[in-house]
Amino acid sequence: MLLKSILETAGYKDLLMAESARDAFKQLGKDDPARGGAGIDLILLDILMPDMDGVEACRQLKAADHLRDIPIVIVTSKKEAEWLQLSFAAGAIDYIQKPVNKVELLARVRSVLKLRREMDRRKAQEYELLEMKRQLEESNQTLLRLSSLDLTGITNRRRFEEFLDQEWKVSVRDNKPLSLAFLDLDYFKAYNDTYGYQAGDEYLKQVAGALAGSLRSGSGERPEDMVARYGGDEFVVLLRETSVANAHIVAKRLSESIKTKIFLQEPGMKVRLTASIGIAGYPDHAQTKRDLVRKADEAMCRAKAAGRNRVCVADEPASSSPS
Repeated sequence: MLLKSILETAGYKDLLMAESARDAFKQLGKDDPARGGAGIDLILLDILMPDMDGVEACRQLKAADHLRDIPIVIVTSKKEAEWLQLSFAAGAIDYIQKPVNKVELLARVRSVLKLRREMDRRKAQEYELLEMKRQLEESNQTLLRLSSLDLTGITNRRRFEEFLDQEWKVSVRDNKPLSLAFLDLDYFKAYNDTYGYQAGDEYLKQVAGALAGSLRSGSGERPEDMVARYGGDEFVVLLRETSVANAHIVAKRLSESIKTKIFLQEPGMKVRLTASIGIAGYPDHAQTKRDLVRKADEAMCRAKAAGRNRVCVADEPASSSPS
């Protein structure tokens, strides 16, 4: 009551009183982290209390994560150095002996509250910095993702080449197959020249969506595979741990997806779109990643030369029948 009177006279009006450690625990919400000691700036704690001494009470309060930052000042008539050591070891920030000197009490309270405000300010700054860092990392991830995308909405050539380099090393190291399908749209240049780049870009977006959708909807979705725009009307599909024979099946599915989902439709014109596809694989056709791309490209060119709308495997004669 004496402490309360001194503090209230000095202008500290919002005071809570507890008759025991357990009473204090209840008011502080020790077992209720959601309350978090809200609104409590300082605890003045006696060592001699009915059910639990102040040192143990201090230790338990400091063990609660949501109460740990509330400063505790021990106020007691005990003068033994042992109690002082135990109090600080339990987490107390200061120690006041009885009988209490009013000037000393107020000076220590002001000092501790000033320290508490400074700690809160620094914690707020730290939180703000952490939040800024999180937002920056999020923005960097978004920029990285956007920098990896082509205007068609799928992976661009730069990211594809990074992915190819990564997967090539894995395939060589683990001695696992890696296949590449090189796809070129048939007669796209004529369409682009006739109807303009805007119509051509829209057309390419539809193709990209059809290719990506076909990969996702195939038997056993494989997010580790990649479809990318290589340039112009050329697309590539990299298939991890996939033999040339299985890549041929995937290429047939990609070709069918384009033919059934994409139409060139302008006034007076409705043409079903087709594509020429070349396939090459490691270790069947290539011993370097550049060879893999070159062989698949050459196979695609042979598919075009054989009449377009077909799949051709590297180092094999082009089929005379469309895919």
